[in-house]
Amino acid sequence: MKNIYLNILKPNLANLKKAKSCVENNNIIGIPTETVYGLAANAYSEKSVNKIYKLKKRPSLNPLIIHFGNLKHFKKEVVFNEDFMKLYKELCPGPITFILKKKLKSKISKKATAGKKTIAVRFPSHPVAVKLLKILKVPLAAPSANISTRLSPTNAKDVYDEFGNKIKIILDGGQSKIGLESTIVDLTGKPTILRYGYISAKKIYKILGKKVSVRKKTKNIVSPGLLNLHYSPGVPVYINKTTPKKNGAFISFGKGFKNAKNYFNLSKKGSLNEAASNLYSTMRIIKKLKFKSISVCKIPNINLGLAINEKLKKASKK
Repeated sequence: MKNIYLNILKPNLANLKKAKSCVENNNIIGIPTETVYGLAANAYSEKSVNKIYKLKKRPSLNPLIIHFGNLKHFKKEVVFNEDFMKLYKELCPGPITFILKKKLKSKISKKATAGKKTIAVRFPSHPVAVKLLKILKVPLAAPSANISTRLSPTNAKDVYDEFGNKIKIILDGGQSKIGLESTIVDLTGKPTILRYGYISAKKIYKILGKKVSVRKKTKNIVSPGLLNLHYSPGVPVYINKTTPKKNGAFISFGKGFKNAKNYFNLSKKGSLNEAASNLYSTMRIIKKLKFKSISVCKIPNINLGLAINEKLKKASKK
């Protein structure tokens, strides 16, 4: 059988060097992170960043997250503060994105920050992303590797399903461990959660020793994940339901649900971590099986359930 995944490469040293060359030549690559897979390009290159926006069909007002390997490049671009340093020491590298003020002389592409005076930054912990950033001399602009508003990919084949051979290299780092996008916290003023993720507001509060707000709505799009429609599987999604619709699939959680061809359980043992890891891949499977809709049972709105429900709510937007 013909191998259609010629651009999916094992993350050995030779292929990491190929990926490095690709980035240096202003091309886009697919990379794994502990949250989801990303489309990565030279964050200093306007040409590269433009390619990301065009490929994703992403609105220009929606900024990108800039991924750093360490504080060396970061210090040249970003104005950081005491709150950031406290969180960085405890949580980085890891699944958290910080909104901070951008330095006036920052070389980060203005397109990547959507022309704003702030910048979204992250230090990924996935070993492949860490190794790649270590050999690069530039930070990476890396949004999720999907068409805008669609489901984020959690493995290399998902990325291929989205873009085929439009990306020269997709580094295969296995299944993303967390499966949901990073927590986003705005540190330009009073610490504020803009997007729920694996790192909870409670944990951030514990580290900072001060109140952490949660922003429900915002007119100022200072980070990814704030647009209304997002994480869509391409079929209607109905939340907090008890049964599927006609010709539709049903996503369940925990025990007490029947076994049927159109029933898909995120975690039979009721683990929110497992449910988060399975959410996007389950929705992709349902779409491939050509069900006409997805109904989802009520998910506990605590801990990681806050992030799951946030994604489902945005996916259900018309």
